[in-house]
Amino acid sequence: MMTIPTMQPSERIILHLDMDAFFTSVEQVDNPELRGKPVVIGQSLRGVASAASYEARRYGVRSAMPIVQARKLCPHAVFLPGRMSRYREVSEQVMDVMRGLCPVVEQASVDEAYADVSGTYRVLGPPEDLARRLKAAILDRTGLTCSVGIAPNKFLAKIASDWNKPDGLTVIRPSDVPAFLHDLPLGKIPGVGPRMLEKLAHIGVRNVSDVLAHPRDHWERSLGRHGAFLHDRALGLDDSPVVPHSDAKSCSAENTLDRDTLDRALLERWLLTQAERVGRELRSMDKKGLTVTLKIKFHDFTAITRSKTLLRPTDITAEIHQAARRLLASEKLPRPVRLIGLGVSNFRAVQAALPLAEDPGRGRDRLLDQAMDRIRDKFGSKIILRADAASSGAEAVEDLLSRKNRISDDE
Repeated sequence: MMTIPTMQPSERIILHLDMDAFFTSVEQVDNPELRGKPVVIGQSLRGVASAASYEARRYGVRSAMPIVQARKLCPHAVFLPGRMSRYREVSEQVMDVMRGLCPVVEQASVDEAYADVSGTYRVLGPPEDLARRLKAAILDRTGLTCSVGIAPNKFLAKIASDWNKPDGLTVIRPSDVPAFLHDLPLGKIPGVGPRMLEKLAHIGVRNVSDVLAHPRDHWERSLGRHGAFLHDRALGLDDSPVVPHSDAKSCSAENTLDRDTLDRALLERWLLTQAERVGRELRSMDKKGLTVTLKIKFHDFTAITRSKTLLRPTDITAEIHQAARRLLASEKLPRPVRLIGLGVSNFRAVQAALPLAEDPGRGRDRLLDQAMDRIRDKFGSKIILRADAASSGAEAVEDLLSRKNRISDDE
C-alpha cells in the first residue's frame, strides 16, 4: 500500500472508490472454484472481453480485447457469459455501504463512485482512516476488495485509486501534486483518449511535463477546448463537484449478432428483446421517453443511427418496439448487419393518467408489461419471454462492455 502523507482537515478532499476486477471478482466470490484461476467475461468469438481477472491479465488479456485474441493468449481461462443483474445487485450493496459512511456520494458507474469528504475530519476522522473503514466494510459485506484514491479533486482521486491496485489506498496531498504529475503519462489522465494521445505523440508530447513546457494559450490554439482541458489537468486543476444524484439521460440496449445477417425478421425479434429490457428499465425508473433511436452496425463496422420522436412519451414495450420496427423498415440494409440496438431518450416523469384518458389497447399493453415485470422481479429476467423474443436467444452475444457504465441495467 502506497500512501502519500495525510491530508489536512481544511482542504478539499475527494475520495474515489474503484472495485477490483469487479465482474470477475463477483464470479470468483460466488463460485470459489474459480478463485486463483484466469476468468474472462465474454464467450462469443465475435465479441470482446468485458472484463478479465488479475490472473488472466498476467497473460496479457485486457477488457475490450477480442475474445479470439484472449483465447490465444490464455486458452486455459474460464470464459463466462456475464450476469449483469448479479453485478448490479452487488453494486447496490457496495453503494449502500459507501453512502452509510460518506456524506456526499456520486456513483460514476456500476463499480466506481466519488465521495466529497471535505470538512468531515472532526466527525469522520482522517480521510485515510475513513477509507480503511470503507474498504473493510465492503469486504465484510460482499467478500470483494476495492481500491481507494484520496486527492484534492475528482480526476486526481481517480488516478490515485488506480495507482496501487488491487486492494490499494493512495493519498495525494495538494503540496505533492506537481511532483506526482510531473512524469505522469498523459494516458493516465481521465478524459485524454486514444485520438488525443495519438495527436500528442505525433508532436513528441507524452507526459505532463511535456504539456507544461508550453503555456495554456498554445494548447488552446492547437487543440481548442481540448487543449485548455489538457493544460488544466497537467496543472492538477479540476473544480468539478461531486453530484449525489444524476438522472439518466437515456436507456438503451444492443446486441452483437453471432452471424452477420440481412434477415429482417430476426432483427425485429432482437428489437423486441431490447424493447422489453428498455421498457422494464424505464418503468423501474418511473420515466417515459419521447424519442426512440435505432442503432445498426454493419459487417464492415460502419454504423448508422436513426431516431423518431413520438407524439406522447412512453414506457410501453409494444410502442417502443413498434417505433424501432418502423425505423428499421425505412432502412435498405445495403450490407449485412453485425449489431443492432435501440434506445429511448428525451425523458418525462411518469404522471398519473386522467380517468378514461387512455385507449383500451394502450391500457392492455401497460397491464401486460406490469404483470411481466412482477413475474420477472420475483423469479428472474428469463422466467417469462414473449414468443417472438424467445427464439432469438442463441443468435447473439450480449455486449456487456458497452453497458458497463450504465448504473442501472438488466441481464
